[in-house]
Amino acid sequence: MQAQSDQESELAKLIVETLNLEDTEPAEIEPDEPLFGEGLGLDSIDALELALAISQKYEVQLRAEDEKVQHAFGTLRSLNTFIQNHSAEA
Repeated sequence: MQAQSDQESELAKLIVETLNLEDTEPAEIEPDEPLFGEGLGLDSIDALELALAISQKYEVQLRAEDEKVQHAFGTLRSLNTFIQNHSAEA
């Protein structure tokens, strides 16, 4: 099990709170495990809710048609990296 960075922990907490994942603790989200499908099990509706929460908190624009955004939603780590790289561009 890999440890989450401070930013990943903050993002994991946002995911759990935004999506009301009552059976999941933020620290249980593995940084490199998939967020969708066999990993955390999120779906497209979860992605929309999460994108809105991220946009509001981090002022990052997430466009569904952008391949970089689609890749960013792969894991907690990739999503955090995307946010860190794009939050100043808002």
